[in-house]
Amino acid sequence: MHELSIVAGLFETLLEQARAHNAREVTSVRLKVGLLSGIVPELLVSAFDMYKKGTIAENAALDVETVPLGVRCRTCGAESRKEDFILACPACASADLEIVQGTEIFLERIELEIDELAVF
Repeated sequence: MHELSIVAGLFETLLEQARAHNAREVTSVRLKVGLLSGIVPELLVSAFDMYKKGTIAENAALDVETVPLGVRCRTCGAESRKEDFILACPACASADLEIVQGTEIFLERIELEIDELAVF
């Protein structure tokens, strides 16, 4: 389950940002996960829920948005988004496609509760 190692790395970033902003708590985290990233969103949420216990993010919610597969046809240049794994251009039926989106994992947002007395 590589989702656990991803969450471990995510927590390094969360703790670093919390320290940098004198945060009292991490309240929310939003990730974008590509359809072809090899990551199962449900397992990622489960790993996050296990890992957050006893940390500054104990009450944080994890929101995972799935990014669809985006392809560009090398034959006709058409770009499209695919919800399925039929890798053929919808415009010309060519199988010569370049994947331009859908393999990433991206930390989009961290919400922190900051002590009102913190000075930046």
